[in-house]
Amino acid sequence: MDPERRQTLKGAAFSLAGLVTPPEQWWEGSLSATVTRPATTGRPVGAEDVAGVREMTQLLSQREQRRGGADGRAALVAYLRTDVAAYLEGRFSHADVRRDMFTAAGELAYLAGWTSFDASEHVLAQKWFDLALQISAEADDAPLAGHILRAKAHQTLDLGHPAQALQLAEASLAHRRYRQACHRERALLGVVHARALACAGRRQQALTALLSAEDDLRRAEPADGEPARVFFFSEASLAHETARTLQALGDLHGAERQFVRSVRTRRAQPFARTHSVTLGLLGAVQIQRGAVDAACATWTQALDAMEGVQSGRARDTVVQMRRALSPYRARGGAALALLDDRARAVISRVR
Repeated sequence: MDPERRQTLKGAAFSLAGLVTPPEQWWEGSLSATVTRPATTGRPVGAEDVAGVREMTQLLSQREQRRGGADGRAALVAYLRTDVAAYLEGRFSHADVRRDMFTAAGELAYLAGWTSFDASEHVLAQKWFDLALQISAEADDAPLAGHILRAKAHQTLDLGHPAQALQLAEASLAHRRYRQACHRERALLGVVHARALACAGRRQQALTALLSAEDDLRRAEPADGEPARVFFFSEASLAHETARTLQALGDLHGAERQFVRSVRTRRAQPFARTHSVTLGLLGAVQIQRGAVDAACATWTQALDAMEGVQSGRARDTVVQMRRALSPYRARGGAALALLDDRARAVISRVR
C-alpha cells in the first residue's frame, strides 16, 4: 500500500512495458489466493469500517473534481498507508465484509492513481493503478478492474501512446469487466474505448463505439445500484470524451459542438477542475479551425474556472494555449496581452 516510498521511483520514467495487461489466468489465480488465504490476527473489521472507507473515498473524489488532483493527495495517501492498510490486515467478521473492504480499498488506491495522473505524476499514477488492479482482483470485482484499466488507457492516450492505450481500453471491456458493470460505467468504458480507436486511426469502429456508449448512458439509472465511483460521469462527461474522439478523427466542428455541449450541461462549481480542462480544450479546437477571437474568449473563461484548482492537466491546457497563441502575439492588442499575462500567472501558480 505504499508505492510512493520506493526509492526506485526517483527519476523513473513512464513505462510502456508496464502497460501489458495480465492474462485472464492471473485474475483467477488472485481469486484462488483469496479463498485459501489463512485468517490473520489483526484488528476486527466489520461493515461499518467498510462504510467509513467508502465515505472517505467519496469525500476525496468530490474534492478532486472541484480542486484538482494535486490538492489533498497527501492526505489521501496517508489514509491509505495507515487506516486502510490496517483494515486489509484485519480479521473480518464475514467473507462478504472482506470482499467489500478490498473493493473499497481498491477504489481508494485507484483514486490515488487518478489524482497522481491529474497532478502529472505519471510514474506514481502507473504504480497506484497497478496496485489498485491487484486489490480489485483479490476482491473479485471485475467492474472495478475495468474502471481502473479504463483510467490507464486514458492516461496512456494523453501521453501519446495510442496502440498501448487501445489494448488497455479493449481489456477494460473484456469478459465480466463490461458484462457485470452498471450502464453508467459501461458508457464510461465505451467512450474511452472510442477515443482509443480514433487515435489508432480506426474511424468507423470509433463512431460505432460512441453510439454504443450513448446507448449505455441513456439506460443508466441510479436505482440500478451504481457504485459511487461513477458519480461524476454524466451527459457532460460523455460529451467531453466524444469531443476528444471527434477531434482525433479530424472533425473539428463536431468536436467543438460536443465541447460546447459539455460546458453547457455540466454543473461548473462542483466539477471546476474538469470544467476548466474542457474549456481549455474547446479553445484549442477553436483556434485550430482559425476562430482566434472565440478561442480567446473561451480561454478567458477557462482561466476564470481554474481559480483555486491545482491540476497538472489543467495547467497543460494553459501551456498549450500560450503555444497556440504564439503566432498571433505579433498582432499586439491589449486583450491578447492580458490573456497571455494571466496564462503565465496560472502556470506559475498551478502545481
